[in-house]
Amino acid sequence: MDDRRMNVAREIRIAEEDRLRADLYNFLGLVLARPPDAALLPQIAGLTGDDSEIGRATIALAKLARRTGQATVEAEYNRLFIGLGRGELLPYASYYLTGFLNEKPLAMLRRDMAAQGLARAENVFEPEDNIASLMEMMGALISGQFSAPADLATQGDFFNRHIAPWAAHFFTDLEAAGNAVFYAPVGRIGRAFMEIEAEAFRMGALQSSSPADSRRDNRGESL
Repeated sequence: MDDRRMNVAREIRIAEEDRLRADLYNFLGLVLARPPDAALLPQIAGLTGDDSEIGRATIALAKLARRTGQATVEAEYNRLFIGLGRGELLPYASYYLTGFLNEKPLAMLRRDMAAQGLARAENVFEPEDNIASLMEMMGALISGQFSAPADLATQGDFFNRHIAPWAAHFFTDLEAAGNAVFYAPVGRIGRAFMEIEAEAFRMGALQSSSPADSRRDNRGESL
């Protein structure tokens, strides 16, 4: 993912709750874009969590990272997402919403990306509606990585158009996938987080209150 407009470094200040949200979106994007490398796997092994659903899943993921080698995680990733011809799961909005790749959901996303000044990086060949890219885009909107931090209305609109209709279903499938061991708690984290985000945006739209307030007691410790 690239930003055609960003050419200077700047300091962005956002609320702590929003920073935690952006961190979790970015973490999900990172572990779903490619298998953890030799630097990331020990970092995952050091994660901690609380007694929330996300916190418990984070603890489980950290335990798996401590006892699973990089080659084993990479092989699992390939079985899940690549495979011989295709993996067990196809993590694309178009597929989940229409049954086919490169359909209307991708075209809609590309229009909204253009409106935000975003474009796929030249060295990235995956369709933009893959789950990893969408997690990264949502994190970037919250944190202001590509422009000013998006307000809650803009965040909610992007989430409801491109993530809410299918992401929780994908994460549920990942959690239960036959080839998922290391990635099962990733699915659980993603599913629980998507449910919290969807409910918070829904309540925010109804009550004009911050989604961060609704999440504060449910997210668990930041990744």
